[in-house]
Amino acid sequence: MDETPSPPKPSRGIYLLPNLFTTAAMFSGFYAIVAAIGARYTEAAIAVFVATLLDGLDGRVARLTGTQSEFGVQYDSLSDLVSFGLAPALVMYTWSLSALKGFGPFWGKVGWAAAFIYAACAALRLARFNTQVNVIDKRYFQGLASPAAAGLCMAFVWTIERTDLTGDDVCFITPFLAIGAGLLMISNVRYYSFKAWPLSDKVPFIWIPLAMLILVALAIDTPRVLLTIAALYVLSGLVLTAWGLIRHRRDRRAARGGTEP
Repeated sequence: MDETPSPPKPSRGIYLLPNLFTTAAMFSGFYAIVAAIGARYTEAAIAVFVATLLDGLDGRVARLTGTQSEFGVQYDSLSDLVSFGLAPALVMYTWSLSALKGFGPFWGKVGWAAAFIYAACAALRLARFNTQVNVIDKRYFQGLASPAAAGLCMAFVWTIERTDLTGDDVCFITPFLAIGAGLLMISNVRYYSFKAWPLSDKVPFIWIPLAMLILVALAIDTPRVLLTIAALYVLSGLVLTAWGLIRHRRDRRAARGGTEP
């Protein structure tokens, strides 16, 4: 009599190495919140950038060591929500948006609403990414990735902190930044993901001096260079999407024999 083999029991263990990186990234995000509460805004911004580096490492470590798991995917999303959703929102609120309360109750509500919109959009973006991860083109992100949105906001905080200005001085600019970054996260704007690059182990020689120049620029003025890179990346998605729409409309006109008005 044949016995049907019983299905293997799911393992109750988890892979240690990639989840340590994920935990470290979440710790950096949590530290950013604590630093912001203590009015140490430069430290808070740097902590979010550290979280970005660690977040980029955990997935690569998992793929290199063959330790990818569904647990790691879900844990990484929760860590991203803390580091790139809640932390930037709270940093921006304590640094600048809370100053709007001094202009009346209405403006005070605008301040915390802008911070909430950013945090909520980060959560929505992560949820959408998790549900579409197996069907989207991996070369592109649909909407601005949450680490990039957090990098844009924290580079702005860090840059202003390096000048004679304070968060209170730019409190009418920060809501537009927070809401704009949030809406871009849940938009259909396409951003290059860099996941398919490089295509081989060899790259053109020009990348070596270019990387050297970027490193030198970062050493000279880190916050302004990071803000410039983040702003150019945000604009690149808008240009890429606009160009795609123009090409799509042109192809449709060509397919219809040029009769479409």
